[in-house]
Amino acid sequence: MAKSPSIGFVSLGCPKATSDSELILTRMRAEGYVISSSYKEADLVVVNTCGFIDSAVAESLEAIGEALQENGKVIVTGCLGAKGDIVKQAHPKVLAVTGPHATDEVMEAVHQYLPKLHDPYSDLVPAQGIRLTPSHFAYVKISEGCNHSCTFCIIPSLRGDLVSRAVGDVMQEAQNLVDAGVKELLVISQDTSAYGVDVKYRTGFWGGRPLKTRMTDLAAAMGELGAWVRLHYVYPYPSVDEVIPLMAQGKILPYLDIPFQHANERILKLMKRPASSENVLKRIQQWRSVCPDITLRSTFIVGFPGETEEEFEELLDFIEEAQLDRVGAFKYSPVDGAAANALPDHIDPDVQEDRLAQLMYLQEEISAAKLAKKVGKTIQVLVDDVDEEGSVARSAADAPEIDGLVYINGEELEVGEFVTVRITDSDEHDLWAEVA
Repeated sequence: MAKSPSIGFVSLGCPKATSDSELILTRMRAEGYVISSSYKEADLVVVNTCGFIDSAVAESLEAIGEALQENGKVIVTGCLGAKGDIVKQAHPKVLAVTGPHATDEVMEAVHQYLPKLHDPYSDLVPAQGIRLTPSHFAYVKISEGCNHSCTFCIIPSLRGDLVSRAVGDVMQEAQNLVDAGVKELLVISQDTSAYGVDVKYRTGFWGGRPLKTRMTDLAAAMGELGAWVRLHYVYPYPSVDEVIPLMAQGKILPYLDIPFQHANERILKLMKRPASSENVLKRIQQWRSVCPDITLRSTFIVGFPGETEEEFEELLDFIEEAQLDRVGAFKYSPVDGAAANALPDHIDPDVQEDRLAQLMYLQEEISAAKLAKKVGKTIQVLVDDVDEEGSVARSAADAPEIDGLVYINGEELEVGEFVTVRITDSDEHDLWAEVA
């Protein structure tokens, strides 16, 4: 019997890129290709790249170079592939280059350079597809692209305008994942709040009943599947208020990943973001009144072109007053093709570094105080890892890879298991617990 063709796969970038990789891998397995973990054993290699910031471009180009050196036959896909001829200029020997969300184009290139052998026994995949995440949690991408024109971002030029997936398809994927044992569904997109805008919230069908292509309706339906449902990349539209009651009712996790980016009105307008920190603070207060246990995660950019010391102090005041649970902050970095590059008065890197340190120091104090209040409380956690020292888990307040952890000492637990624990200690980021 002929040996099945083997493909190596390198996946870089954000969870949206991971979702693209899973779609490609699922197609490959469905067509009978073997996925290899070794450059040497693979017949060719696919590299899914990131091209958002300079460091990601450098990492992607390095990964392509390594694949070429170790294997020699390389197909490139992902965001870097959408940025002109950068890949071909750096690595002219690559076989083909596609942009992001391009499963069909990648498979066309694979068929050209590595024709598949049909085998009715191996041309099968599980209903949930091929996943790169652990078996107990999975990303569910509900749309592609973005309709916004934030001046610091080039995502629309890389991934195009918003295209929402059919709500029935999203629900079927979610159901398949839960049926396969997934305990947590992480809803992702470039702009989760805008889900369905491009199709005017068209009514689809799921389980024999009508279901609108709309974030609130989708979240409510996913909340009936029996898994944790966590919303990421939620743009601060007024419609966000509608999902908070679902959190208060326990339908979905009381967790909102909502990137505010700044607090000063002038800077927000330069970024082309919604501008009114006063209204944001009122909404946060309203959300907490409806769902007191809500966890709020956000991201901010410091040292944006033209940011004055007074405007940065306004951002610090906002952080202090908002008392967010989780914060990621970044120094503004010019991205090739971003409109903000043309703005005047770019901030000195040393000043950017100092502002970043100030903001993160303040947030660490806030986080430490918030986590200290959880000591003595009993909560549910999901186990992520087990070793000889104990178990590592996450609470409803912790998304994988970006938030804190809950360390459980000396207990023989299983990965993917829900456990009730009592919190015994805390620091700025993490919690320690014992099984209740």
